Amino acid sequence: MRKANEMNKNTLMEVLEIEYTDIGNDFVEAKMPVTSKVHQPMGLLHGGANAALAESIGSLGSYVILNDPDLAVVGIEVNANHIKSVRDGYVFASGKLLHKGKKTHVWEIKIHNKSNDLLSICRLTNMILSKKK
Repeated sequence: MRKANEMNKNTLMEVLEIEYTDIGNDFVEAKMPVTSKVHQPMGLLHGGANAALAESIGSLGSYVILNDPDLAVVGIEVNANHIKSVRDGYVFASGKLLHKGKKTHVWEIKIHNKSNDLLSICRLTNMILSKKK
């Protein structure tokens, strides 16, 4: 996990202070603080921050599964349904692999608050590409 969190340096994940907390063969978990820098104008957690958290989790999950320096992961579609919001504290996200194909991976990511209330449910599709040499 330390290596995954170090990869966040100088990225959007660092700006959003996303911290990976658990990584497995078909799942990734992370947390993100809810502060004014991820608020929308009404003082609530911005849905785009949730979408960025979801895409970060699913992309890392595909990267871990591939374990191949010649392959790259790019998100090609993200969908997020925002059910509830928060103003402060942390949100906790867990992503689970739904489909592992040769060219695409599909992830489902659920984002909860500290009381385990569902805030957002997201689906991410990643494309697997060969890195250009």
